[in-house]
Amino acid sequence: MGLDPLFNNGVHLAEVVIVLIRVFVAFAVLMVAVMLMIWFERKVISDMQNRIGPNRAGPWGLLQSLADGIKLFFKEDLVPEKSDRFVFKLAPYLSTIPAFLIFAIVPVGGSVTIASHTFELQVADPPMGVLFLLAMSSVSVYGLMLAGWASGSKYPLVGSVRASAQMVSYEAAVSLSIAAVVLVSIVSGTHYSTLSTNGIIVSQAASVFKWNIFRTGVVPFVIFMIAITAELNRPPFDLVEAEQELVGGFHTEYSSIRFALFFLAEFMNTITMSAVAVTLFLGGPSGPGFHFLPWLWPILWFSGKTLVFLFCYVWVRAALPRLRYDQLMDLGWKWLIPISLGWLLVLGALVATPSIKDALLWSLAIVVGCGIVGLLLSRAFKVGKERARHVESLGEELVTPEIGRLDVDSLDLAGGRIMELPGFSGGPYRRGRSQGEEESSVLVKGPVGVGPLVGITASGVPASEIVEMREAENRVKKVRKKDEDKSGED
Repeated sequence: MGLDPLFNNGVHLAEVVIVLIRVFVAFAVLMVAVMLMIWFERKVISDMQNRIGPNRAGPWGLLQSLADGIKLFFKEDLVPEKSDRFVFKLAPYLSTIPAFLIFAIVPVGGSVTIASHTFELQVADPPMGVLFLLAMSSVSVYGLMLAGWASGSKYPLVGSVRASAQMVSYEAAVSLSIAAVVLVSIVSGTHYSTLSTNGIIVSQAASVFKWNIFRTGVVPFVIFMIAITAELNRPPFDLVEAEQELVGGFHTEYSSIRFALFFLAEFMNTITMSAVAVTLFLGGPSGPGFHFLPWLWPILWFSGKTLVFLFCYVWVRAALPRLRYDQLMDLGWKWLIPISLGWLLVLGALVATPSIKDALLWSLAIVVGCGIVGLLLSRAFKVGKERARHVESLGEELVTPEIGRLDVDSLDLAGGRIMELPGFSGGPYRRGRSQGEEESSVLVKGPVGVGPLVGITASGVPASEIVEMREAENRVKKVRKKDEDKSGED
């Protein structure tokens, strides 16, 4: 009851009904938004990959998400024999419920009056809303950790350990960037900051240049977006569900509606954190309004800003490859946390001296921004050179004991065609896997009756297979030497 200020001066039946209606409407809006987000992501990625995407269920495939949900609902709900049954069943709800609770404190519009009762378009506006946000985002970690631990399987356990380490690492950067927002969100007429989400929006309502993205110098916003993407396990930080390594990650053993709850929680968190970013940095529902339908324009502005963030998430997923785990940890502990902590200290000093705050803040923001861009570019060039040297070190040819030598340059690694080796037809093969795809489009066929051949992947040959190739090459050399010795004796 302490979450909603309606209870401060007593409880009336009409106010309770309004609160219940707001809860129901917020939940329904979030569910519909999740369905549309799933469809939107699949259509955008398919367009970027020159595909059609879902187009059968409903107009333009809009009902595909509903069809998938109904299908999952009627699937068999399996519980592993060696699992902790209670914790196994509880974990999906620990991931889903916090996402809705965070959305409940986000203002999605302006003030609305119904039956002489005026209220904001948000379920609740607790005075400690920012702390509630951080608490709920931390609780969702337990859902992933308990899901992997209770499954009684190695792959989910490794995925859950990754999830906990990743989310704890990036939670610090998220907290420091939000602290910068709280630092500049001064209540009008006072010298005190506010932790209320509605109060943060009010402090940005004067003009576009009062938005916190500008008042904090852009850097906290950039850090928040990178860190929250990692905390949401979205690509390129989705190592928790790395299918090449962990099958399905922490939810490998889940099926039916419990798997759907994890899937639902992922997209709910994506929408919720996009809405939180709009609230904290981009003025929330504030924007130019018009005289007709004044209550509608704040909702449209809020929805438009949130949609931009959602498109960016989809764009990043389609464009960037997954990072290695050591790169993920280095980015969090060596870059984001030190930069966000240093920026918070500088921002605190500048807030204490308002006469020179704006000039110094923007000068420092430009310098730091250029430095960050330069570091990222240098890192990208360094990674590119390392990969080039790695490819060169593999040599210009690969060797397998069954088929002899393969010229790497002659293989079509991305063309999607089956490589027919000269003199062979049919036979067993093994599919390779490429980064970002379930299966590689490259197949290598070999002779009938011979064991599986080495799969050639579009992203490079794994180290274990390189070792096998070197050993095979040595065996081939020995066989050839024996043949030469025999021919010499003859």
